[in-house]
Amino acid sequence: MCASPSPDPEPALRVPQLLEAMRSVGSGLELHSTLDRICETAADLTGARYAAIGVVAEEDGGLSDFVYQGVDEATARRIGRLPDGHRGLLGALIREPEPVLLADLSEDPRSCGFPRHHPPMRSFLGVPIRVQGEIFGNLYLTEKRDGRPFDGDDLAMVQVLATEAGIAVGNARLYEAAMQRERWIDGSVAVTTALLSGGDADDALQVVAEQARRLSGAAAGVVLLPAEEGGLEVVAVASDEPTGMLGAVIPPESRIVAELLDGQAVFVADAATDSRMLTQYASGYGPAMMVPLQSDGRVLGTLVTPRARGGRPFTRAERTLAVQFASQAALALMMAEAQRDRERLAVFEDRDRIARDLHDLVIQRLFATGLMLESALRRSVVPEVREGVGKAVDELDVTIQEIRTAIFALQQGPAEVPSGLRTRVLREINMAAVPLGFKPSHRFLGPVDTVGDLTGKNLIAALREALSNAFRHAGASRIDVVVDATVTLAGGDRGVRLTVADDGAGIPEGGRRSGLRNLKRRAESLGGDSRIGPGIGESGGGTAVVWEAPY
Repeated sequence: MCASPSPDPEPALRVPQLLEAMRSVGSGLELHSTLDRICETAADLTGARYAAIGVVAEEDGGLSDFVYQGVDEATARRIGRLPDGHRGLLGALIREPEPVLLADLSEDPRSCGFPRHHPPMRSFLGVPIRVQGEIFGNLYLTEKRDGRPFDGDDLAMVQVLATEAGIAVGNARLYEAAMQRERWIDGSVAVTTALLSGGDADDALQVVAEQARRLSGAAAGVVLLPAEEGGLEVVAVASDEPTGMLGAVIPPESRIVAELLDGQAVFVADAATDSRMLTQYASGYGPAMMVPLQSDGRVLGTLVTPRARGGRPFTRAERTLAVQFASQAALALMMAEAQRDRERLAVFEDRDRIARDLHDLVIQRLFATGLMLESALRRSVVPEVREGVGKAVDELDVTIQEIRTAIFALQQGPAEVPSGLRTRVLREINMAAVPLGFKPSHRFLGPVDTVGDLTGKNLIAALREALSNAFRHAGASRIDVVVDATVTLAGGDRGVRLTVADDGAGIPEGGRRSGLRNLKRRAESLGGDSRIGPGIGESGGGTAVVWEAPY
């Protein structure tokens, strides 16, 4: 802290000091450093030992921030919690924002004393700081270094300084709001780019959760979509700590579901104590935003960003930006869905073309070849030749029947996803065979179809990701898929293990690993793990992806 002025200087001699203080307060644009500078300058100008600024909260009329000078960190830790502004003299100044000049704090009836370990304070000077006519907070000064009380000259100078401080705070808030908007816009662009670049729908939702968490400064980002049985299901979670929320369902009878599915934004002051929340998962969270993922009147789901217990509330600006971000993310999700629909349509059209070509060209040629062989069979008198030609004709008949079966399957399109995990795995393998140009081998161990729905759903997503990586990056000519439902995991739980091994090029140094991170995150969210190892190429070439999770 700067040195205090000499005792009781003449007011005229303090004018240059006041001007210098005003210049110092007005420099810089970062809000918190501006508040620090105001405290330090005010203390230096008046010779106060302690200075603080209490920032008035938008919602409950208490204090959302408390910036102080003069109290060292060790003392601050012993004191404990900062003032909340709901009682005592600080609370009175919030309710009645007028200048206060006291020779002895303890004699004022509004004072409620100090907590343990708090330094002694007697003299007090408090003035409101207004930004564009609205109360931003209050500036507090206590304990002049010369032991005398604050006087009218001190009050007059601090009032002038508070006016300049209001201008500086206003500029800092405008700058901070502009930077904050820029960050949210950049985040929206990142989400849109990621969603429209193709890939798995679940990964797209994970991108939304991660970006929302980062931009809002939340402890977690959570995406909920309507569940088949009603209510909302947690489909994506971004958090440093495992939450166990993935797959959880908020039941339809919950009071909050109707509001969220109706497209209303819901803001919660304390998620841990709000009766509408899933309390078993919300116990460690405090303020939370729940904003709809909606675009053009269509509600896709809900985006939830909770802060840690005791965290600062979300401001109006943050709430507005979160709603706008969610709308942009919903639009990007709809565009990505439309893009996937176009891609599926292109696949269906290609399947139809292949089916026509098989019917009009291949079968006709095979049929004509069969007729020629039958004609040759009738003219042949050599028994060995007749036998060989007869077998060839029979093989052609079988081949024609198989092609007709394939044509029927191509024209029907992909069937609905069956409930059995084994059948879903086979479907993914068959679908991957088209772009790969060959069909991966497969093997099942144990009661695969008894694996739980949540683990099964994530295993299929992991298989799809692993097969996609093998096709796009590995250049593999062989892929082996093993689903083992007989394993015991590291923690002793019964689990299922998926292994996808190829003989491709392996993972290059510095190559993209976002897909592998997604696999690991999926497994860890269920209490499992994912890793990579050597493949099935010569001398261990290629890559093996191992993904496992409890039943």
